[in-house]
Amino acid sequence: MQCAPRMLKKYENLKTILASHKRLVVAFSGGVDSSFLLKVAHDVLGENVLGVSVQTPYIAHGEIDDARRVAAQIGVSHVVHDAPWIESLKHNPENRCYVCKHALFSSLQSLANQKGFFAIAEGSNVDDTHELRPGRQALQELGIVTPLLEAQLHKEEIRALSKHLGLSTWDKPSYACLLTRFSHNVSIETHALAMVENAEAYLIAKGYAKMRVRYEQRMARIEMEKEDALRLMNDAHFSCMIAHLKAFGFLHVMLDLEGYRYESQRKGI
Repeated sequence: MQCAPRMLKKYENLKTILASHKRLVVAFSGGVDSSFLLKVAHDVLGENVLGVSVQTPYIAHGEIDDARRVAAQIGVSHVVHDAPWIESLKHNPENRCYVCKHALFSSLQSLANQKGFFAIAEGSNVDDTHELRPGRQALQELGIVTPLLEAQLHKEEIRALSKHLGLSTWDKPSYACLLTRFSHNVSIETHALAMVENAEAYLIAKGYAKMRVRYEQRMARIEMEKEDALRLMNDAHFSCMIAHLKAFGFLHVMLDLEGYRYESQRKGI
């Protein structure tokens, strides 16, 4: 996707929006949207922007490692904020996104106030408004700013502009926290989170970046696109890979024939 004039106009509008905030904390996951937002904010505000990544028991360590790497590439000030289990999330309630975002962004507001920053921004874009996103209510209640949405930027435009700016995240697959790998209203055990995290990290290292490992009573149900599923089944090391996944603690490993689905396309997750 080329950077068309209309897209570049949105980009310039985004810079104007960011300049109005003077001193800004960016909630930074290391994904496509927040990386682009942090890069542009740093270009505009320099040392008056701070990237903050939140490490929780249900965020994969690899995502935090990615955030550190990207922040270093940008050259922006960056901290990792450790957050413990939110007790009500341990049973994976249906409103988990609201509960999580309200708690985490409330803690970010305290951090921002301590460090003398005036606003907190996060990376929602126009496409996010077309999906069920319960966490957005928490952001609105807390007054979190959404500059990408305000600039009317879509996901594909963010990817194209990220590539234009030389960001390594421009083609990174979407990520959702590990709680989304479990059904609602089930008790989440720490060892089960670790099993899922290890399995996904292993598959990513083997070249299968766009996938999910769903946990169901110690069974790994792998969602990936058809082309990747065929490639996996024809991989010369297929049997070894299955054995490796079982070594993480899974009793069975299976491929979901419906393939990869975004969280908003699923029911009961």
